Amino acid sequence: MKKDYLGRVLDMLGEPSWQYRDPEAWRKLENELGVSLPADYKEIIDAYAPVQINGHLYLSHPATERWNLGEKIRRTSEAWSQVEWDWAEPEGDPRTALGLEQLTFGTADGLIPIASTDRGETIFYAPKGAHGRGSLFIEDGEGEFFEYSFSFSKWLYLWLIGEDVTGPNSSAFYPGPVVFESLPMSETDEPRSWRGPDRGM
Repeated sequence: MKKDYLGRVLDMLGEPSWQYRDPEAWRKLENELGVSLPADYKEIIDAYAPVQINGHLYLSHPATERWNLGEKIRRTSEAWSQVEWDWAEPEGDPRTALGLEQLTFGTADGLIPIASTDRGETIFYAPKGAHGRGSLFIEDGEGEFFEYSFSFSKWLYLWLIGEDVTGPNSSAFYPGPVVFESLPMSETDEPRSWRGPDRGM
């Protein structure tokens, strides 16, 4: 039987630490957002975050003081809420796909920023995307949006194997085991690096 994408991602990333797993932190964040975040996304965050993956992808966690997911969502949403959408209509305008006249950020009706890269890309979850089943919108750092109507774990799996899932010609493939770097949890904390299991790539 074929593994689902969450299983494939967990196999590729290796032994999870579950260091900050905290159901109450998720409940608090989801109450603030007014919507449940995808279960596979929460599983991956609980397993490894806060962390940087393959030198680009940042994952934050709702239960930590630094690299806090709720704070990251609030700050990113506030920044995107300042964009004058009537003056700057983005390519792949999410309003069209979501059937909205006005786009909101950090809300159940709009786009919720759930991850980012050091290349300026932002990964958004749209609870009402894909006709209410939920989808991802990726902003490529240049103001262009791309919708992917599949799960976060499938998106991460495809990103890790070098598919273009942050827009055309956007792959960031690195052969060999996935490389992790811990994010400093205090001013004196030194980041540490480690590798996942052999991927045969």
